[in-house]
Amino acid sequence: MSTLLIQGGRVIDPQSQFDAVADVYIADTRIVSIGAKPDGFAPERTLNASGLVVAPGIVDLCARLREPGFEYKATLESEMGAAAAGGVTTLLCPPDTAPVLDEPGLVNMLRQRAKASHGARVHPMGALTEGLKGLAITEMGVLTDAGCVAFSQADRQIEDTQVMLRAMQYAATFGHIVVLRCEDHYLAREGVAHEGEIAARLGLPAIPVLAETVALERALSVARATGVRLHITRLSTAGSVALIRAAKATSAASGLNVTCDVAVHHLHLTDMDIGFFDSRARVVPPFRSAADKAALRQGLRDGTIDAIVSDHAPVDEDEKLIPFGEAEPGVTALELILPLTLKWATEEKLSLNQAWARVSSGPAQTMGMAVGQLSVGAKADVVIFDPTVWWKLEAAALRSQGHNTPFMGLELQGRALHTIVDGALTYSRSA
Repeated sequence: MSTLLIQGGRVIDPQSQFDAVADVYIADTRIVSIGAKPDGFAPERTLNASGLVVAPGIVDLCARLREPGFEYKATLESEMGAAAAGGVTTLLCPPDTAPVLDEPGLVNMLRQRAKASHGARVHPMGALTEGLKGLAITEMGVLTDAGCVAFSQADRQIEDTQVMLRAMQYAATFGHIVVLRCEDHYLAREGVAHEGEIAARLGLPAIPVLAETVALERALSVARATGVRLHITRLSTAGSVALIRAAKATSAASGLNVTCDVAVHHLHLTDMDIGFFDSRARVVPPFRSAADKAALRQGLRDGTIDAIVSDHAPVDEDEKLIPFGEAEPGVTALELILPLTLKWATEEKLSLNQAWARVSSGPAQTMGMAVGQLSVGAKADVVIFDPTVWWKLEAAALRSQGHNTPFMGLELQGRALHTIVDGALTYSRSA
């Protein structure tokens, strides 16, 4: 039996609101005690956490690992290393790989490859429709048996509402979770930036707020009619936050079961950060206005938004060194979700437990996963981080193969020092 002692750290657990300096005792894959030493416990290894925070590992509901099919952008090995360095212990990957995750064999292969890396716990999301084409629904039961925890269209849209209805009806019948990013294909067209003064001045084709809110209203209506467990990913507008808030307020009466998340970079940046066509700020959905950003922050603060995601999408450098409108969207973020979450919490004057709930217990609960908590008997998925240390974000500081981030060159506060998954130390910055 392997044993590990985490000594003298500030232990937090958003699930139970625990926040105190204590020792954490781990045996095999579980936390066996917090505070009092169990009888006969002899640690094989001791980590000194004095002055550090000991917290549940980050649960990230949207991170692209780029395998299979896009290994030139990143490899499973590099991105699992990035997850460990960022304190991420559980992550969900969207199905927009090549080939698409719509066959059980592909899902099994990805899970086995991820497991062999001895890093974060990887849960694939299966494709909601075959090939993500929005025409025919997949065999969700077979994909669930293969290991899929939810079903998504990634960034593709279902234009045919009848197909969406059938997909949600099927998912509701068997208790599957549907994850959608809402954007009306016809309103978004070939847009690359938020519809506003910046896009107009730069001459960039724009995506109006209406593209997200119209699609969201449709998804909520179909979900309400079917009773499906619906998760809306990567909200970007104030209008969407208001729709979700209203939907949750009437959920008990209407039978609507909806949760949502926001990408961590949308809490900090706006369309102003495009600057002079900075392709590192080319993201999907686009950075919106300052008012939208403020609404996202408030929605996250008051619980309308359930989780923060990294929206990690490493991109080959050559695909960013081209004009803004042609650049591939995406940011590298697995190693940034921790400091950017702490930055949001500091600016909003939230307690550490309040903030950490949005990257641990909150996302875990939306997916019905028994992770994201640090309590006796829980899985020993732990991150030990220094909330005070400042570090400069440079390419050499990242484990990810992708260096595409608009935060490059900035000083960030807070960094993971040790990451533990299933009781095993998978990352140590001091090592």
